[in-house]
Amino acid sequence: MVKDVRLNLSPYYSIEMSTTDQSRVLLRQRFDFAAAHRLHVSAFSAAENVKRFGKCNNPKGHGHNYQIEPCISVRLASDGAHQFSLADLEALVEKVIIARFDHMHLNEDTTEFSANGGVLPTVENIAKVSYELLRSAVAEQASGVALHSVTVWETDRTSATYPA
Repeated sequence: MVKDVRLNLSPYYSIEMSTTDQSRVLLRQRFDFAAAHRLHVSAFSAAENVKRFGKCNNPKGHGHNYQIEPCISVRLASDGAHQFSLADLEALVEKVIIARFDHMHLNEDTTEFSANGGVLPTVENIAKVSYELLRSAVAEQASGVALHSVTVWETDRTSATYPA
């Protein structure tokens, strides 16, 4: 028996609905941003950092063309209408994520990933930080709208979803 139906409207945009709960839809849209980072733990020796992180420990950092895909849960009205659109999602992600991280060195240019109190900018932590930044911004948009998850791709083979 089919439980969920997902309509891929483009390679980057989809709508999903559960056959058991047709009062909500999940909207997903992928966005791109480019950023540099360095994986380095100051408590480790230089040799240990290279051993653990390899070329990702390059002292000047290295870059990725990241993709981020927020998944938004939207409650539908009885007539099927909703109060949150793709345009709303695009504007929100641009303001909260893209403007903050695009073309930045995450370790040096952001508080979220700085050596002074930030977290190591692994793909897992980028997904978690992005989720935390978007969660309250999405909730403020309209009642019945909530952030379900955020997936970040560092490469076409490396990604993380938060919460998993």
